[in-house]
Amino acid sequence: MKAMALVTMNFESAYLNSNHEISVILPDKPRTMTPREFFESGRKYKVLWLLHGTFGDHSDWIRKSNIELYACERDLIVVMPSALNSNYSDWPESMMGFNMFSYLTEELMPLIYNWFPASDKREDNFVAGLSMGGGGTIKYAVNHPDKFAAAAILSSCARNPHIIDMDDPNPRSKRNIVSVKNAGGLDAYINSYENVWDKLKELSNTGTLPRLYFACGKNDFLYNDFVSFRKYAESFNLDATFEEIEGYTHEWRFWDLTIQKALTFFGLDQKDAGNPF
Repeated sequence: MKAMALVTMNFESAYLNSNHEISVILPDKPRTMTPREFFESGRKYKVLWLLHGTFGDHSDWIRKSNIELYACERDLIVVMPSALNSNYSDWPESMMGFNMFSYLTEELMPLIYNWFPASDKREDNFVAGLSMGGGGTIKYAVNHPDKFAAAAILSSCARNPHIIDMDDPNPRSKRNIVSVKNAGGLDAYINSYENVWDKLKELSNTGTLPRLYFACGKNDFLYNDFVSFRKYAESFNLDATFEEIEGYTHEWRFWDLTIQKALTFFGLDQKDAGNPF
């Protein structure tokens, strides 16, 4: 049986212009191996980049799901950054600059690949997230398809930027409107990395996209958006798996269930029963 190591790491980020905290789950030494055998093995592990939702941080998945157990069963590294409420976007005018979109690929990935026993091969890297983190997930999958073998978008989906109403008083629309302003206006937004709606269609038949898994609870307040996106994806035969599950809202019971489904979708099979004590 195996245990897992949990690292909480604080460092100064060049892209976020502040001290920044992440959590990393690492495979730990099996009790049948000596420390020297294990730590000097040179083995590189597969990596899941796991993104939190609005109001969350790097600790959410650890505190509210069983992700450590699922990682233990699969000998999997799990990397969980903190993104504030950034939409996983670059905000160059916020504070001294909080460039979350660029941070993950340009700073966090090099850090993890070079300071931890993590594989940098595309086939060994996966990205997943819930709600706002699901939006970040599809953004990374579409804009950096060379970095991820598969992606899981939980309780989220791509949204049509061509129908954004900049005068919409609905509080739910506020962050999208602010994101458009941050990009320099609607035209700039549509022509930026933010527009995954069009880019998905553009890349759908190229064979370059990661494998995609979308899941939403049927009682989720975002369910209608999910259905609209699924119909759009079907219109150009996007190669993706969609799953709707009865009885779930926007909740951790759903995300704990679907992250297990996502790991299976990724092809990350259980290797043992984990360490129960």
